[in-house]
Amino acid sequence: MHCSSPKMVCETKIVADEHDAIPGTKKDIIVSSSQMWTSSTPALNPHEEKDVRKDKVFIREFERTDHVEVRRIFYEGIMERIPNTAFRGLKQQTETQFIYVVLTLMCFVVTQSLALTCCAPIILMGARYYYSRKVILNYLDYALQTDMADIEEYYMKPTGSCFWVAVLEGQVVGIVAAQGREDDNTVELRRMSVDSRFRGKGIAKVLGRRVLEFAVLNNFAAVVLGTTAVKMAAHKLYESLGFRRTGESEVYRLPGMSCSPLERVFFQIRYHRYRLQLREE
Repeated sequence: MHCSSPKMVCETKIVADEHDAIPGTKKDIIVSSSQMWTSSTPALNPHEEKDVRKDKVFIREFERTDHVEVRRIFYEGIMERIPNTAFRGLKQQTETQFIYVVLTLMCFVVTQSLALTCCAPIILMGARYYYSRKVILNYLDYALQTDMADIEEYYMKPTGSCFWVAVLEGQVVGIVAAQGREDDNTVELRRMSVDSRFRGKGIAKVLGRRVLEFAVLNNFAAVVLGTTAVKMAAHKLYESLGFRRTGESEVYRLPGMSCSPLERVFFQIRYHRYRLQLREE
């Protein structure tokens, strides 16, 4: 049993430093724009606390008033994946590159036109962008109608789950969720995203550590996550938090995919699985 009530699961606002995860302690995380540190000083009065939060990153639980900003950050983060998947993702798809080369050569053989052949790569990239946009928008619509439509119901009420926001200068700048799994005693790190205007300040790492601390405090055996991120920065972040890659697959159906022949040619993703073992079962 992890906690006796949903309220107890998400009671504290704690983020462990790299080697200071101490179950049972209560530390409010206060992080400057250039560095991160945990405060164990006596509680500040409301006026002092308000001043601190203006120029520090503060991790707290989701509140109803955060809903608009949380959805905006999530939406913008997912929309960034359209060009990343269409163009950057092609670098990881050697088989697809080969198919596109063959199609380009076939265009020249059939048309005997150098001009049309030169246009073929542009047409292929345009098709990749179209299908990437189509699938990711379908996925975004699915997410905004399920867990991101009712964060309290999906993450704040169930025992073993929670949703946090990072606040800087009085505004929400990052989000992350934890969803507990009783079947294998793990917690899944989900929905991590940081406002693009506030990246490079270590906010994502603080959010990730908050999930790890939550997992330790609630006696989970491991933290897991799955990602289709193309940018290497995301994978380096997970590894810096202590996660180890446990597998990957190119046969993964994202919600919103139809798996039509054209979609399979012009949209590919690689699904990576990560795990951080906290204790042996």
